[in-house]
Amino acid sequence: MWIWVIVFLPLVGSIAYIFIEMFNRADVQNVQSGVSAVFNPTGRIKKLEEQLRFSDTFSNRVNLADAYLAIGQTEKAIRLYEGSLTGAFIENEHVLTQLSAAYFQVHRYTDVIAINKKICKLPQYPRSKAHLLYAMALEQTGSNEMAEKEYRSMKIWFDYFEARYRYGLFLAKNNRIHEAHQIFTEMVDEFTQLSSREKRNNREWVNSAKEQLRKLSLQPV
Repeated sequence: MWIWVIVFLPLVGSIAYIFIEMFNRADVQNVQSGVSAVFNPTGRIKKLEEQLRFSDTFSNRVNLADAYLAIGQTEKAIRLYEGSLTGAFIENEHVLTQLSAAYFQVHRYTDVIAINKKICKLPQYPRSKAHLLYAMALEQTGSNEMAEKEYRSMKIWFDYFEARYRYGLFLAKNNRIHEAHQIFTEMVDEFTQLSSREKRNNREWVNSAKEQLRKLSLQPV
């Protein structure tokens, strides 16, 4: 069949052959699943809900919770995450990390702090989103000295622009204008040294830093 397709439709046939025959089925299914999740999130949610009704397993609970969190159904996600932290999974790092993000979204800052004390020893924690949320939760609860300690520990990472931006906001909020100005300026200056991929990932934070510099220019530095 492929011979005739390639003979009569050489370009289309060759592309189809490569995609179908040279990619394994798992790869194709993963691509289809990703496309479906972007363009039809409701359909994916329904499928995951059906899977959980059919089989109430840890994996099915967490998959559905992740999907809920991704589309902003945070309370539903929290209930599933909390219900998953039992038995052998009571210290599951993925669930704890996701639950930290979910708690932050609904302003449960003391719960964010409590969870981060459980996962702070993980090797990937220093540069994780959970660590940043921990610093932000400390700030929200008025623990400014502890918050600054965490912000400063993340500032050392050259390419962690979101953490540096949040630290700059923290400083500006506390009337430390000169220090905030310095951080935002460093971010803008260093942006040109990033790779194309790093620029794509960090453009939002650098643009935000530029806006903060504009605002700070109206204040005494």
